[in-house]
Amino acid sequence: MISRIGIDDVRPQVSAGQLPAKGVVGEVIPVTALVWREGHDAVAATLSAWTNAHDGVISTTMVVDPHNPDRVHGTFVPDRVGRWFFRVDAWSDVVATWRNAVEKKVAAGQSAAQLANDLAHGARVLRQAALQTPSAQAGPLLAAAAALESVSAESADAALADAALTEALAPALSAEVTEILAEHPVRELLTEGQIFEVLVERREALFNSWYELFPRSTGGVDTQGNPVHGTFATTAAALPRVAQMGFDTVYFPPIHPIGQVHRKGRNNSVVAQPGDVGSPWAIADHTATHPELGTMEDFRQLVDAAHDLGLEVALDLALQCSPDHPWAQEHPEFFTVLADGTIAYAENPPKKYQDIYPLNFDNAPEAIYSTIYDMVMVWVEAGVRTFRVDNPHTKPAQFWAWLIATVRASHPDVIFLAEAFTRAPRLFGLAKAGFSQSYSYFTWQTTKAELTQFAQLHVEQADICRPNLFVNTPDILHESLQHGGRAMFAIRAALAATLSPLWGVYSGFELFEHQAVAPGSEEYLDSEKYELRPRDFAAALNAGDSLEPFLTLLNRIRRDNPALQQLRNLRFHHADNEHVLAYSKADPSSGNVVLTVINLDPRYAQEATVHVDLAAIGREPGQTFTVTDAITGATYTWGERNFVRLEPQRDVAHIFVLDPVVPERRQALAWRQVDDYRP
Repeated sequence: MISRIGIDDVRPQVSAGQLPAKGVVGEVIPVTALVWREGHDAVAATLSAWTNAHDGVISTTMVVDPHNPDRVHGTFVPDRVGRWFFRVDAWSDVVATWRNAVEKKVAAGQSAAQLANDLAHGARVLRQAALQTPSAQAGPLLAAAAALESVSAESADAALADAALTEALAPALSAEVTEILAEHPVRELLTEGQIFEVLVERREALFNSWYELFPRSTGGVDTQGNPVHGTFATTAAALPRVAQMGFDTVYFPPIHPIGQVHRKGRNNSVVAQPGDVGSPWAIADHTATHPELGTMEDFRQLVDAAHDLGLEVALDLALQCSPDHPWAQEHPEFFTVLADGTIAYAENPPKKYQDIYPLNFDNAPEAIYSTIYDMVMVWVEAGVRTFRVDNPHTKPAQFWAWLIATVRASHPDVIFLAEAFTRAPRLFGLAKAGFSQSYSYFTWQTTKAELTQFAQLHVEQADICRPNLFVNTPDILHESLQHGGRAMFAIRAALAATLSPLWGVYSGFELFEHQAVAPGSEEYLDSEKYELRPRDFAAALNAGDSLEPFLTLLNRIRRDNPALQQLRNLRFHHADNEHVLAYSKADPSSGNVVLTVINLDPRYAQEATVHVDLAAIGREPGQTFTVTDAITGATYTWGERNFVRLEPQRDVAHIFVLDPVVPERRQALAWRQVDDYRP
């Protein structure tokens, strides 16, 4: 529909406004739009934001982009979880139109007599503005109107007339009056825009550091050096180390009973030997705990112990069953039944997973939906508020949209992480369906070009998807870690911790575990998926053979710098070496800026000249500034061109913290979050 004033290209919006964009409490949500009309009269816009609680509207006049007069910018900061709505309304800005005309005529040397009509019109507009402004602020507007009315067009002395004109215009053009009119504008030809939605979650949906461990591997060894099956109590004893490293979430693979039928042996052997513990993903009962780990009450105590340490427990949600699962016995219609009457097990040819039955959502969707919801709520009621969902791209997206919305109807604080290593349309489609976070292809991005393209894509899609950059998983030991040496572990950790506000580490990474089961495989040798893997972290740390101190430092840097706690604000800077990657993040609220420079080569020192985009870090052209390396504490003076040398055996990266951006330049940082990239 074409209106008198056009409102186009409103951001953020997802699927033409049919689905909500993503946000969290306290996050600066940048909003921008193109606003236009016929002729030369000025147009402006108002940003209004409100919640589904209907307890007031946040309304601000948007700022015109100095480089693009048709684009307007604004921000709002949600202060609670829930559905937020926003709208951009456009209007004819009679004050700006008047001011622009008068300033041009005065600059052209027109006299008070020639400006008589303009002065009278300005006085009327200011009095009109005063009528709609709270009385406590209306005084300067009325005084400015009176000053315009006081100019005598009959003065015989031209010099005196010009002086009187300048004096009369000064109040109307003052910063005080401009500020009042920005807060209480005169809006003519008001055109209401489309309403868009932002689903606001708690802060942890955007900023979080994850650590994955298998509770069953926390039991240590017996006097003969044999692994002992862990319990929830031994898991609780392992958590202080995780908390001391600065992680926020501890994620457990499935903690349920493991099936006996077709149980897998060590290294994924199809024949289990006596004592083999099997794969936790061959689940024999989704509503129960593994008997060797402990009872449901023991699990609740573990959750409480984690909370006491400042950790949140994330639980694996894997919708697949072992052949001896109760669902397989009581609800065969939940699965695919073959012509010979048997239930189909999972296959990814040529791989076969005889110990797992996948669900078939086409057979009995209503029963499957309700059964899974009831199961999830068992764990929600046990204190779990975060779920890592296994292979969600193999289940219908509409099921996830329903399940996530239904769970959040009573528990809006629940976070869902999608483990969807799949093609982009499905990955982003699942994020649109409601997943708070998503695994990504970060693990496989190793070159400068790959990392830049990958990161820019996720900045473009920040309103849709929040990538959680896991450096490794029980399934993925990338070849870069197998062959890159210990420096590569530090490089990958530094990248993950600074590129995204969400990152994760699977236990053993800090011990530089890098041996694959076979050449060309990404599976770990003696994979913890099929056997107990107790680790002596303390001994490695004491021997100086652990990355634990560096992981701790990275998490501290992340907590200390709000710029690293956001996703939309990533900007790359040119470095004239393909092995050196430079990028910055800037926080528009605090003015905090972090500039990271990383050597991607784990073996050799690399040198480069880094060309800094000064506007992206809130600096003026030609300005120099102080940078402090948060890793070493060293301080340098930088400008637009800067030399760096990074030796991987000593320093794999600089993580520079800059002096805060001055307040008057912070707004532009928020504008760039939506102006540079388009979802």
